[in-house]
Amino acid sequence: MSFTLGTAARRAAVTAFTAALLVPLTACGGGDGGDDSDAGAKSTESATGAPKAELTVLAASSLTDVFEAAGAAYEKENPGTKVTFSFAGSQELAAQVEQGAPADALVTADTKTMDGLKDDTGTPTVIARNRLVIATGEGNPEKIENLEDLADTKLKVVLAAPEVPVGRYSEQVLDAQKIDVKPVSQEPNVRAVLSKVELGEADAGIVYKTDAATATDTVDAIEIPDAQNAVAQYPAATLKTSEHAEAAAAFVAWLSSPEAQKLLQDAGFQQP
Repeated sequence: MSFTLGTAARRAAVTAFTAALLVPLTACGGGDGGDDSDAGAKSTESATGAPKAELTVLAASSLTDVFEAAGAAYEKENPGTKVTFSFAGSQELAAQVEQGAPADALVTADTKTMDGLKDDTGTPTVIARNRLVIATGEGNPEKIENLEDLADTKLKVVLAAPEVPVGRYSEQVLDAQKIDVKPVSQEPNVRAVLSKVELGEADAGIVYKTDAATATDTVDAIEIPDAQNAVAQYPAATLKTSEHAEAAAAFVAWLSSPEAQKLLQDAGFQQP
């Protein structure tokens, strides 16, 4: 026997059917052990077994280029996962964490900043190291050869602020050599220092080797001898406030994988 549903009945049927379809797609864990629950659990994992999620990673400015490549590689390896980065100076990232910014993982350019957030993070793992260089305009027009040359008051030298890891490292190496530099400005992150040199607003600045490598068409990099240099360490950790703890842990662990390490080393970072 055939019959026709009224408008209200039709809407109710559509609503119920749609809800039934959405349940396995939005399930976050196991249910009562039935087939539908199992299907829901599987749908939250990528092909490699890592949980699918939209991750937000707070990362030091000096990781900008390599992490954009790393994020694309990770997403390709883990279909269904989206990684969004927020880049800033490590001290800015720490402030964001302390203020409760919604994020899943953190990578800083020094262990001091990360150690100050031990109540907010999981156990950190150092994923890379870096060293300092002197960045000058293309062709090194002022003929700067070493750290001592930066003390010349005729030069416009830019450094990162001392609360920024690269600024602290810069201060450390200059103090160790008893070199007094009067910077014309102190910038909030390493990319701002590099930008000043690129734009010709400064004759020189101290940046990470990897940052200078991203601007070879506009700046020259003057090496600083190892005996006078500082080694920057990059620890990565999950954030305890993450709503995607498993997925965040999987991404942080992947940063130590051969694929991620090759990307970092190709960008000029040193092994952890």
